[in-house]
Amino acid sequence: MTLEQVNFSQKQRLAYIDFKLLFTGFVTRSEIVNRFELGLAAASRDLSLYKESAPNNMAYDNAEKKYFITNKFSPLYHHDPRTSLMKIAYQISDGFDAVGDVQFPVTAPTQLNVPDIFIVARLSQAVINKRPVRVTYTSLSSGTSERELVPHTIVDNGLRWHVRAYDRKTESFRDFVLTRLSKVEVLAETVDEVEMSGYDTHWQAPLTLELVAHPANIQHPQAIEMDYGMDNGVLMINTKVALAGYLLRRWNVDCSGMASLRGPEYQLYLRNSKVLDGIEELAIAPGYRLRQRQ
Repeated sequence: MTLEQVNFSQKQRLAYIDFKLLFTGFVTRSEIVNRFELGLAAASRDLSLYKESAPNNMAYDNAEKKYFITNKFSPLYHHDPRTSLMKIAYQISDGFDAVGDVQFPVTAPTQLNVPDIFIVARLSQAVINKRPVRVTYTSLSSGTSERELVPHTIVDNGLRWHVRAYDRKTESFRDFVLTRLSKVEVLAETVDEVEMSGYDTHWQAPLTLELVAHPANIQHPQAIEMDYGMDNGVLMINTKVALAGYLLRRWNVDCSGMASLRGPEYQLYLRNSKVLDGIEELAIAPGYRLRQRQ
């Protein structure tokens, strides 16, 4: 039987197997049974048809009773990287994926760049299976180098996608832009507890931002208050320290401490800018450097 001959329902199940392998690294017969409310025999037929259609994509492990992705994997279906990430982030399924069964942290607050689907897939495999990755990364400051990372969350910061990970080179948690990763290899080793998200201080630390209409740039603050649904002139945003800088930059929030930034793009002002003091990770926030000099 060819793919053109299968019915719509079976195409959905084959696409599910493809998606599950790509983003988690494995698939089981019981997952297909539970997801589509099938009998074991029907699920076995689907796996056999997938294996027939893509013989190099998966291999069965008798000990774990799972089909694992192989290094020769080539997707049977097209999976758009941006769409796939957004579907996983918001748990939205179109029937041709494994959304709902692929549970890994994706945090989303429209980008000009699109990450490579295989880079995204290997990172998600590492997150789900708690594995480190060896990557080739190009940074603005140090150029291209090889690093070992322990990723825990993929983030849409409003401008681009990055992965939050523990960097074994610097022994710290950092953000790595997905499009600057040219190679990702999932390593077959465990990770230390201190390399996991529970020890990422800035990821775990909550931060409340108090946004108000800019006192110098806005003549009619009521308009801004209506735009953002402010309560008594204030919009309270609860976020993480690790994400606050991106949020403030995306919305051009003046964080100078004296409302000193001028221009029509600065419609919002951070009333409680003192919460940024001493957090170098927030240096990308508009006006942060001015505040440090005041």
